[in-house]
Parts: sequence; structure tokens; C-alpha cells
Amino acid sequence: MKGQLRNSILNSLKTSFEGEGMRKLDEKREVLYVIRAMDVLMSSGIGLEATIHSISQGGYGIISEDFKEMMDKVRSGGRTLEKELKSMMKKAETEGYRRLLNIMHMNVTQNTDIIDTLKKQGSRMEEERTEDVKKYIEDLSGVPESLLSIGMIGPIILAVFGLFPQLVGDMGSFFGMPEQSTINMIVNAGLMLTILAMVMIGLKTHTKDPGL
Repeated sequence: MKGQLRNSILNSLKTSFEGEGMRKLDEKREVLYVIRAMDVLMSSGIGLEATIHSISQGGYGIISEDFKEMMDKVRSGGRTLEKELKSMMKKAETEGYRRLLNIMHMNVTQNTDIIDTLKKQGSRMEEERTEDVKKYIEDLSGVPESLLSIGMIGPIILAVFGLFPQLVGDMGSFFGMPEQSTINMIVNAGLMLTILAMVMIGLKTHTKDPGL
């Protein structure tokens, strides 16, 4: 029963972290590759809609899915590309992806030079990604110490606490020690909190992944 409860809590935490962060992480990971692919395709003379269709065929994670959904709606005749791009900007969770969609929207509505703008945004995002990687490495520097403290020292302290009544023997009544069953409950709860803390540190680190 305790094992089922522990697994249920861990799975709930994992689902919560992934639900909040996975789309954002996927956008950050893929958007630069999408920009570079669009730059190559459009520089070779392919139009915007054909480029969007090419990206939608897969290989670029959530952005491929977004582009496929967008083109399906456009081709069904119910929506224009301009409206779909505007709608997709509200759905995007990262600034880089919103910028890309805005560049595409401006090209559709104002016929701007999208190739030159894509090159500039790609260069800017490469610089931003380099900074993100540096920050990520700095953030990771404290993780081993945290995991070591929580994952090793915590259980040792709890084990000593659990065995303390046996260590002190008859002197336990002098110290006013609680019942062994109460001590066991406290130790089990402490171990559960230790596991949860380690999982949360790992998931938090994962969601900070700059995306490469």
C-alpha cells in the first residue's frame, strides 16, 4: 500500500512538471533548427506555405505538429494563413517561437523580407542559446551537492533516529522517547520526503534544460 502511494505521488509530480514544461522545452529545442531549415528552403526559392508544409511533415517536434495543424485548417478553407499564424502566436510558450511566427505573419501581411529577418533571428538566438547554456551549467554546479546532502546524509540521520531506542536501551524512558511504531512512522515519512525532494530537484533541473 505504501509503495503504491509513493509511486502515485511520484507519477503525479512527474506529470505535473512535464505538463508545465515539456511544450516549452520542445519549442526552445526545435525553434532554431526550424529557422535554419526555413532559411535554406526559402533561400532556394520555395514559398512560405510550401516551407510550412515541409516543416509540418515531421522532424521538429511540437513545431511540426503546430504547422501541420495550421496547414490542415488553411487547406480546409475555413481559415486564412494570416489568422492561423496570429492564433498560433497566442499558443506559443517561448519568445523565440513567437518571434518566428510574427516574422511569418509580417511576411504574409506586409510582404517583408523574411529571409533576411530569419538570418538575423537565427544569429540572435544562437547567442541567446550560448548564454542559456552557460547559465544552465552554473545552475547544475550545485545539484550534486544537493543530491548528496539529501540522498545520503538524510537517510543516515533517519536510520540513526530509527535505531536510537535500541541504542539507548532502558535509558529510553529517561529521554522520554516515543513508541517504536511512532518512530517508524516518522522514519518512513522522512524517507518519502527525501525521495520526493530528490525527484523534484531532478525534474526542476530537467525543465531548465536550455534545449540543444
